[in-house]
Amino acid sequence: MLNFYELKLNNKEPVYVQAALYVKRQILLRKAESGDKLPSRREIAAQLNINPNTVQKAFKLMEDEGYVRTSSTLGSVIYVDEAILKQIEAKLTDELVKAFIGSAKEIHLSFQQVISLISERWE
Repeated sequence: MLNFYELKLNNKEPVYVQAALYVKRQILLRKAESGDKLPSRREIAAQLNINPNTVQKAFKLMEDEGYVRTSSTLGSVIYVDEAILKQIEAKLTDELVKAFIGSAKEIHLSFQQVISLISERWE
């Protein structure tokens, strides 16, 4: 079962988005896979010390995006097929690259400087 104690919340994004993003990252890192159960909404709220309604919003988002399914008998479980995995990977990668490029431009690094720095530090 996925543990939310490792999630460090910030003030930049809504908490429910951060919780959903955490699950996506765990899927991408293969720490969570299809069929894994999620803690109850109350358990997650207690782990993160947040309102259960906020957790409910996170579950709604995850269900709408298709990587969490909830049933009255099984509770909430992660559902990932190849298409969903590719979608999560593409979205997280795109967000990471956009954030990096934005930061690099903010400090006026040129494209060549960025490529050089990446090449130096890749290994």
